[in-house]
Amino acid sequence: MPLRLPPLPALRFFEAAGRHRSFKLAAAELNVTPSAISHGIVGLEEALGVELFVREPRGISLTPTGADYLSYIAEAFSLIAIGTQRLPNHRSNRPIALSCAPTLASRWLLPRLQGFRARWPDANVTVDTSHRQVGFPVDGFDFAIRMSRTPVAGASWTRLFGERLVPVCSPAYRDELRERHGTFDLRHATLIHVNAASEDWQAWFDATRETLQSPTDDQEPELSDGLRVDTIQLAFEAASMGLGVALGRRPLVDRDLASGLLVEVCAPTVAASTAYWLVSADNVERRPELFDFQQWLVAQAEPFDVPETAHR
Repeated sequence: MPLRLPPLPALRFFEAAGRHRSFKLAAAELNVTPSAISHGIVGLEEALGVELFVREPRGISLTPTGADYLSYIAEAFSLIAIGTQRLPNHRSNRPIALSCAPTLASRWLLPRLQGFRARWPDANVTVDTSHRQVGFPVDGFDFAIRMSRTPVAGASWTRLFGERLVPVCSPAYRDELRERHGTFDLRHATLIHVNAASEDWQAWFDATRETLQSPTDDQEPELSDGLRVDTIQLAFEAASMGLGVALGRRPLVDRDLASGLLVEVCAPTVAASTAYWLVSADNVERRPELFDFQQWLVAQAEPFDVPETAHR
């Protein structure tokens, strides 16, 4: 007797909504309307006779039953995707799909891709800089570059490099503060904060205070003040315009330092506790171009992963 399965489109809606914890984000991923996602899941709940989500004014959350069911559905879709990819000659010419943060993509990855294409001219690469979560292999991505303190269970993680944090500003802003106060003092500077950064000014002040016994808490600038932006790229641009001091993140800021657009101030450089990791799908070794790209990217990152003690 054949297995009786719920409607597969509704299961796809449920998997995406459960992974994102959002009907809206699931709709954007699957190119349908949020209403279609909602109606599809209601129909699935009625067919199963259980409640999968708790609908709240500010969003949705999985019920215990929904969370348990999602683990099975996500694994099932992953197995289907893996099985499909392992078919002989299945879409062997499809691009290498990589998810990556926009600032890292524009400042570190893209300038190096020409080298990869020179060695493997027939391999195409797709770079996605949206901030959505990536599910391997359901979403069709082969790799993702993510920032984390440690690897996360569930995928293959390879460390690329860690950031080094150092205050930077425009040469004119540095000179202006020196002329006004005699020395460059962060207490007189406008600090540029990045809202989404996992480590920002507080991390730098904590590290410099502990390692160099630099200013005590009551001598530090008020960290709630200053200019706030959404991305690291905007912080660098604001600093280059003379709007204040940004926390430079090497190697992402290296290009601006080399050109003189920005200058380092208030050493030392502090190693961040987080690092960039290359997250890979399980079937990388089955496609030669994926294995080549993985090895190439790790080799490109190796010179930048300098031991922490070398920067303090």
